[in-house]
Amino acid sequence: MKRTSMLVGLVASAALALTACGGNTSGGASGESAGPGAKAAQGGTLQVLANAGFSHLDPARGFDGGVNNFYRLIYRTLTTQGAAPGADGTKIVPDLATDTGKPSDGGKTWTFTLKDGLFFETGAPITSADVKWGVSRAWDPEVGIGSPYAKQLIDAPASYQGPYKSGDLATIATPDAKTIVFHLKKPYADFGSVVAQNTFTPVPKGQGAGNALDSKPIASGPYKLSEYKPGASLKLVRNDKWDKKTDDVRAANPDAYQWTFGLDPATIDERMIAGQGTDADAIAGTIQAATVARVQTAQLKQRTMSGLGGCTTYMGLNSTKKPLDNVKVRQAINLAVNKQTVRDAVGGSTLAEIATSIQPPTIAGRVDYDPYPSPDHKGDVDGARKLLTEAGFANGFTMTLDTRAQPKMQAMAVAIQQALEPLKITVKINTIDTATYYEVIGTTSQQHDAAITGWCPDWPSGATFLPPLFDGRNITPKGNSNLAQLNDPGVNAKIDEIAKLTDVQAANKAYGELDKQIMALAPVVPLLYEKVLMLVGSNIGGAYLHDGFSGGIDLVSVGLKDSSK
Repeated sequence: MKRTSMLVGLVASAALALTACGGNTSGGASGESAGPGAKAAQGGTLQVLANAGFSHLDPARGFDGGVNNFYRLIYRTLTTQGAAPGADGTKIVPDLATDTGKPSDGGKTWTFTLKDGLFFETGAPITSADVKWGVSRAWDPEVGIGSPYAKQLIDAPASYQGPYKSGDLATIATPDAKTIVFHLKKPYADFGSVVAQNTFTPVPKGQGAGNALDSKPIASGPYKLSEYKPGASLKLVRNDKWDKKTDDVRAANPDAYQWTFGLDPATIDERMIAGQGTDADAIAGTIQAATVARVQTAQLKQRTMSGLGGCTTYMGLNSTKKPLDNVKVRQAINLAVNKQTVRDAVGGSTLAEIATSIQPPTIAGRVDYDPYPSPDHKGDVDGARKLLTEAGFANGFTMTLDTRAQPKMQAMAVAIQQALEPLKITVKINTIDTATYYEVIGTTSQQHDAAITGWCPDWPSGATFLPPLFDGRNITPKGNSNLAQLNDPGVNAKIDEIAKLTDVQAANKAYGELDKQIMALAPVVPLLYEKVLMLVGSNIGGAYLHDGFSGGIDLVSVGLKDSSK
């Protein structure tokens, strides 16, 4: 799972947003003769207007829908998600590997074989040793702050801290240059999906220490870094060592991608509506709430695409902080939050559905229920007050709520602040820079009482949603996804029980019931299932919303209708 980026101007910073939701599109279905889904030509420079810069260019560090989408332009992994609208985009397909892996030893050992003709941008061949080196970096406490799967699933000594500090990891074998074998802690039926994570990117053996890849990635995909000014701009150009014959996923239509960072979201909307000059060749994130009504004209509507983002936006409640360590206090907050005002803060029903459970509607096996109901989702203050009195906090308390430096996120924080005022709960809003937000709240020593965040599945399974957020054994000092710091023996045991199921459908059904079990402990307040509404330039083709990347435009397929303009 990954954190969402909320797609504000194609923000590339970490935030949850995930993959598995159904993004019904309008005006953007691939293959249409006009509109964003029209056939894309080869060539030209595709412009991307963005609010904030990427969290990290190092694939072991970044972990959100926006940056994951970007990584596929410069990096390849053993497998990856398909390039297609709808459910086809969430299917796991071979990438560097010839297939999605061969299990043995009852699913505890997985073997992958690399394709022929694979090279880094330097011209050096990509070998199994390079894949192993890249994966081993996930254990480095400073570098491996991204996707947690490698560390959670692959067997390794408890003291192992990555190849730079600890050297070789014997549980990943490379018997020859084409073969890599992973030995897991326990059987895992869906490991072929796990190796699609960013941490399974090859890195030349011996390289990539410290911040090296954050300033200069080593490309294995169709593009390489040409110019990077953090927070201002980034340009990718073709990697001539990438061979399309080895890659069934990436269309790689443009000759170059040009990102412009640091733009105010309202400015992005104005430029996209005007569509002048190179902005006709531009894409951006979802539009602002104030812009929704303006794009309803026939002329602009034909340039829009919309659908669910596939993630859950929620408020994590830090169960290690007093009085949030009291379950009745957390339940009271769940009852009191007025989700209608929270939804209004992001633009109303056009841009969000109200969330009642942790898993979003697109997760297989998800159960539709509401454990903390209130009339019209406007909050049950009387019920919340009763719980607070029982907990000994009838006179309220003060808590700090972390949020990002974005108007929408700040508006959501204010809505929560106002909803808790009648309970004498004083909410101090702590605004954090967007580019560093998830790094800060993922550091247990720095996070406060609560944080507004989001999560999206890495593939449409409960396995990618609930264990990373609520398995207490995976709480880490940095890169921590369990913002509630919930470490409940019953939840941990149920996660282990489900992991043993070999029937994927049965496992997903069990995760639906686990959602209920977790919400009884109220570690989070599910807020919204956000939607995206995107406006693209008039010369954009090949565009569709990818269910695997927070409903963002699939960067490996988009291009220009006319590359000569």
